[in-house]
Amino acid sequence: MRQRSSPALLAATAAASALLLSACGSAGTAATADAGPPRPGGTLRLGISSNPDCLDPQQVGTNAALNVGRQVVDSLTDQDPTSGEIKPWLAEKWEVSPDAKAFTFHLRQGVTFSDGSPLDAAAVKASFDGIKALGAKALLGAGYLAAYQGAAVVDPRTVTITFSAPSAQFLQASSTMSLGVLAPSAFTRSAEQRCRGEGLIGSGPFTVASFTPNREVVLAKRAGYAWGSGLWGHQGEAYLDKVSFQVVPEPGVRTGSLASGQLDAITDVQPVDEPQFTSGGFTEPTRPNPGIVFNLTANTTRGVLTDVAVRQAVSKGIDRAEVTSTVLTANYKAATSVLGSATPFHTDLSKELAYDPDGARKALDAAGWVPGADGIRAKGGQRLAAGVVFSPVFNQNQSVLELIQQQLRRIGFDLRIDLRTTAESLQVQQSGQYDFLWYNTTRADPDILRQLFSTKAGNRAKIAPGELDTALDAQAATVDAAQRGPAAERAQRLIVEQAYAIPVFELTQVLGVGPKAHGIEFEASSRLRLFDAWVSP
Repeated sequence: MRQRSSPALLAATAAASALLLSACGSAGTAATADAGPPRPGGTLRLGISSNPDCLDPQQVGTNAALNVGRQVVDSLTDQDPTSGEIKPWLAEKWEVSPDAKAFTFHLRQGVTFSDGSPLDAAAVKASFDGIKALGAKALLGAGYLAAYQGAAVVDPRTVTITFSAPSAQFLQASSTMSLGVLAPSAFTRSAEQRCRGEGLIGSGPFTVASFTPNREVVLAKRAGYAWGSGLWGHQGEAYLDKVSFQVVPEPGVRTGSLASGQLDAITDVQPVDEPQFTSGGFTEPTRPNPGIVFNLTANTTRGVLTDVAVRQAVSKGIDRAEVTSTVLTANYKAATSVLGSATPFHTDLSKELAYDPDGARKALDAAGWVPGADGIRAKGGQRLAAGVVFSPVFNQNQSVLELIQQQLRRIGFDLRIDLRTTAESLQVQQSGQYDFLWYNTTRADPDILRQLFSTKAGNRAKIAPGELDTALDAQAATVDAAQRGPAAERAQRLIVEQAYAIPVFELTQVLGVGPKAHGIEFEASSRLRLFDAWVSP
């Protein structure tokens, strides 16, 4: 095995790093300098937009729940939000086998869970075995551990985790809260009990004090915590005594509560409300989500979308700048790839995604699509039309799609909008009975492309095995950035050039922070990190 005590295996290019530095520049609160040095104590009242249905980070997939779970569990590694590099946390160092199938972690000494038990190799094995046993309930972890074979205890401070297939993505996955380490005692409780916070024992800087569904989650500071990531702003215990996550679904009520001082900070500030929190002592930290941007993924086996010329014309017919400037705000970026700019190995494909309605019309003319009386094209009696299935997971989704619908009518394409519940959208996706899917997926690693587009995995575009699989497999086969980067770039180019997915914009996390809250930051997957947060009187 090769020694990799602090590998830069996920380092992005210099250009990507510059983008990330810009994106993360407002991650802290600008008021901190004026407020003086951080002060221990107090409660942060944080308004969130939805109920965290399950508190167990190993099971959940929603931002609301992951923002809670991140504070309760530690991970084997951490990921630098700026460079994408994987850094030590619970593991002081690690080795990766040349075939990226075995990962050996050397654990730091002195770490304990909140029940007092040691975080050792046996505990890490029990935790990873427990995640695997959850099956589909581990909404994110199941994908990260799809090829998991098991964990072997080498000695009390050394554990080796093995996979049946190359899994370069696992090193980044080991930094996520979804693979955060829970104590062996947690697995004496049922999955449902852990969702309610019962027996949810981690080694993190906070513990679950109470959970009132649809109302509030309260976390309490873990006394004696002393093993934070080196990426954090200080060492020792967290500053805050408590964090009160208050569920406030209505955006207007959420923003009003922040403006009036009833809350110290809020998540999910809507574009229309952003101007309220850019002055007067308020700050507005933002960060784009890494992973798959909001996009139209085409079912290439269905209707007019079987024709690559049609798919490419649709991509040319979307004015991404108009979407971000009209429906969204300057905090949102037009997509420059199928991966967001905060994703390691993101490739800038702006030229390939340029707005070109004349080019779209010429391509459709050449393919034999003739404008009809209503402006919509047809060929051989078939209308140039397709539906898009979406759910309201982001409040502006319908407005964005309505604008895209108008834009595509200008080139003679009829986009039908089909609003479904989140559960219904998932059912449609699993059935394959869709033309376009509209969605985004957050992950700070390019392997998310393999999970969703490989013919051996999600295959949402319903393509045949071929060149894309080769590129996706290549990026999964090594942690060497010099080899992984070009493979990830090739995968992005194929997806964009063949219009398997048509990227539109990057989702951005927009927080509203009041004058008494400081040090609220984003980690690499754009979820909250509250260890360095504090409140002033």
